Amino acid sequence: MTRGWRWAGALVMAGAMWTVAGCGSNKGNDESEQDNPGMDDPIPPPGRPGSPDEVPDAGTPTETPDSGTPTETPDSGTPTDGGTPTTDGGTPTDPRQDVEIPPLPTPAGWRFYGADQGGPVTIYGVTADEGGNVWVAGGAEGLFLLKRGAEKFERFGMENGLRPYGFMADGSIPPGPKYLKVISVAGGKSGTVFVGYEGMPGTGSDHCENNWDGPSPDPARYKSGDADKVTLNSDGTLDVVHYDIFSGPNVVAAEKRGREKICNVLRIRYDKHALGNNKSSVWFGGNHGFARGNAEFDGAPMCNGQLNCTGVFEHVHPHVNALDAQGRVVLLTDAYYGVAVDPSGDVWFGGSDRTTRFRYGTNAGNFWRAQTGSENDSSNKLDLWPDAKPEYSKPGERVPDNISGAVVARDGTVWLSSFGNGLVHVDANGNVLGHMGSGSGLVDKYLSAIGLDPSDGSIWVGASWGGGLSRLKGGSITHYGLSEFGRKYGMSRISDIQADSSGGGRRILVSFMGYQDTTTKKWVAGAIGIYEGN
Repeated sequence: MTRGWRWAGALVMAGAMWTVAGCGSNKGNDESEQDNPGMDDPIPPPGRPGSPDEVPDAGTPTETPDSGTPTETPDSGTPTDGGTPTTDGGTPTDPRQDVEIPPLPTPAGWRFYGADQGGPVTIYGVTADEGGNVWVAGGAEGLFLLKRGAEKFERFGMENGLRPYGFMADGSIPPGPKYLKVISVAGGKSGTVFVGYEGMPGTGSDHCENNWDGPSPDPARYKSGDADKVTLNSDGTLDVVHYDIFSGPNVVAAEKRGREKICNVLRIRYDKHALGNNKSSVWFGGNHGFARGNAEFDGAPMCNGQLNCTGVFEHVHPHVNALDAQGRVVLLTDAYYGVAVDPSGDVWFGGSDRTTRFRYGTNAGNFWRAQTGSENDSSNKLDLWPDAKPEYSKPGERVPDNISGAVVARDGTVWLSSFGNGLVHVDANGNVLGHMGSGSGLVDKYLSAIGLDPSDGSIWVGASWGGGLSRLKGGSITHYGLSEFGRKYGMSRISDIQADSSGGGRRILVSFMGYQDTTTKKWVAGAIGIYEGN
């Protein structure tokens, strides 16, 4: 898919040695989707109700499993248009070539910012730090900042220090081309944001998830992606700390040469509360599995993935065994878009096939014990739209959950959205309280984002295929769609919904991704909507 312009570049511990169980390198036995379902397909197939040319008015658009048990316990998908990898930050072409930038809508209670205010034309996520600064994931264009009170965005790329790639064993830069694509953001302390990247795209052993275990490992691929902690300095420069989400030699019992699996960080959530002797956390939902970062990590380029210095514990997945079309056993795990922190310090993770309550807080910050509970306890591998069989199902017997987001409500229950199934509401133990799909009153059952309104506990969900937002409040549903946003923005995918409670107020931040207009064949630029109404 052509989207007009883009910024090129989208290119031994002392004493005991801790080891964790591995995924293995069983090439061909892992059915991870690896194409990040839902991220880069913002318009439906031709003819599906809800496609831009189908809506004439303001109506509603019709590996072998691992055990997950460490031998000792420490104390403490291919996108459609990733762009061409490059060796530097690249030179932008005309930012309006093949891109339509519509006038911004002006509905009551909303303020909008878009490409004319210096924002990106494709928007993957939006967040605010504790100082009220708004940060935007702008894909191949980089990271964008709208300072509190400002009316124009600032842009940051690799030339400003963003590091969408890890370190070699000696702390050096991986050889080969570099690939920049910012796909997720989560605000931290004032002036700080956690930034998630997509790894270098490819098929087969060229995919960043597979390359390390492939026949020709290429550090430009297997070291690409992961995440940064980015802090804005008073002079406008950035301090950047990279989270290299991998395990080094002799860390994983079953993968002694090391492990490189997670490269696409699809969602990030920050938890400022420390547990026991542990520091605050940043949680990464990725391809294949999820991981934890130390939110106060200062960097360790020469750590080489050792647990005493890495700043990252990885990885976990509530995997299940299944059968492929040829009857071979495969492992199902991927696409952990659902990440929600519980006040207890536990974290909910929802993926393409299963959801889990990762009991990190329950286990006083012991990551490995929580891992065992998510990977070995079948009751904590939640199949929210049940398959015909919990294990060893055939393709036709499975209903992919395809979770797109998750929030913990004020009463301790959890709401999760799905790219294809609507909403599901579960209690604190994962028991399903109800589903909302077609005919439920939601804007659509194809949902790409969910957020919690801290002012009243209402739940906001956004449509994948166009149609806007639904807000669930007190048993009623309010829609914000074509009537409020107009056709151009009303048809955009809602890629992220987050809340900002800085400054004693409350703002709901919504990212409108943008989409390909099927009539003009131009990319319609996305925008950021900020809701301050009641």
